Amino acid sequence: MTIYARILGMLFGAMMLLLALLITVETVIRKAFSMSLGGVDELGGYAIAIAAPLAFCVAMVEQSHIRINLVHMRLPFRVQAVLNALAALTLGLLAAFLLYFTIQTVQDTRLYGSIAQTPRATPLIYPQTVWLIAMVAFTLAAAVLTAQAMGLLAKGDWKALNRRFGPSSTQDELAAELEDLKQREQQSDEPLLDEPQADESPTGDPARKGGQS
Repeated sequence: MTIYARILGMLFGAMMLLLALLITVETVIRKAFSMSLGGVDELGGYAIAIAAPLAFCVAMVEQSHIRINLVHMRLPFRVQAVLNALAALTLGLLAAFLLYFTIQTVQDTRLYGSIAQTPRATPLIYPQTVWLIAMVAFTLAAAVLTAQAMGLLAKGDWKALNRRFGPSSTQDELAAELEDLKQREQQSDEPLLDEPQADESPTGDPARKGGQS
């Protein structure tokens, strides 16, 4: 699932970069030449709608969404596991509902031949079809994770449930940050944290070379 989320994350990033480039070009030519590409705002709306399910998927797989665990962390171990399974199930049901809503919207658009209320009059079936594909990608990931959570719950594997679906603790976040820092140091071949200089004394005063005068 990590590779799956990484691919969707790359698609999301590429889409947002392209949108940012279009907005930049639009802003520059409007300011410099009093011209407009036309339809950038419309394309931006399509891009955000399509990118949202991709971002949902990445956040779900990477467990990077915000969870308030002030009470959760004080509950008994098994209760935490059950709540984590319930959270995964709820997220899966939400994904299924969003997919159902998306399918209904695309079907209505196809039935009525809806077009965008813009000068381009874009047939909405095209961007909405891509939106549907993105929503299917999110729902598939949610279904897999929900099935995994329910399987662990059925086996009573509380430890695995909490490890895979529980919110990160402070120690986990610190370990992840230190690991990321270590990887960046290896890539840059330079320490990113300041280390004590060899010519400093234990008290923090520079050691005098050649004795004291």
